[in-house]
Amino acid sequence: MTEQATPQRESLGSILGGRKGAIDASLPPLAFVVGWLVAGNSIAWGAAAAIATAVVVGVLRLTRGDKARAVVVSLAAVIVAALIALHTGRAQDFFLIQVLSNVASALLWVTSVVVRWPLLGVVVGLLLGQKTRWRTDPDLMRAYSRASLVWSLQYVLRVVVYLPLWWAGELVALGVARTVLTWPLQALTIAVSGWVLYRTLPKEHPGLRVVRGPGRE
Repeated sequence: MTEQATPQRESLGSILGGRKGAIDASLPPLAFVVGWLVAGNSIAWGAAAAIATAVVVGVLRLTRGDKARAVVVSLAAVIVAALIALHTGRAQDFFLIQVLSNVASALLWVTSVVVRWPLLGVVVGLLLGQKTRWRTDPDLMRAYSRASLVWSLQYVLRVVVYLPLWWAGELVALGVARTVLTWPLQALTIAVSGWVLYRTLPKEHPGLRVVRGPGRE
């Protein structure tokens, strides 16, 4: 008699990666707060510090092989955030894009589950070269849907924290929250959503790289 081996399942974190990117994203906002404080609450100096940090981070990302388009988009987001704060004259508005983008992300991830296109499945499917074939596997569809709800929660949490701090003009607290709720929260989200993903999949399922049709035995 031969025992059927339990399928080896790679971690969701190993597929998604992205920890370095999340850490990089937290540096320009932190530089803005530090520059603002050191220069006596100067938005201009805070903006300059944030943009300079974003440029340095961008150069480092390019040297380690990141795509130029992603680097340019990240730099542009920092520049736009700085321009918004300079235009309004309110330092907390540097974080306005973050507040709005997290509201939009929370709605988008929840909606994706409702319309049966869970975004986690879309992302992982693209990374694994499956495109949308995973949607033909009911087990993967169910698992990705539940795990995508976990991702939506991280955006909801950020909005709940960011919005009152932004409204109250608590710039330092915003900077701290932005750092804590970036890569640490993302790492926790990946871990929890990975647990939910594999907890939902049947034990005999071969894993994320194998798509089984609805008629399998």
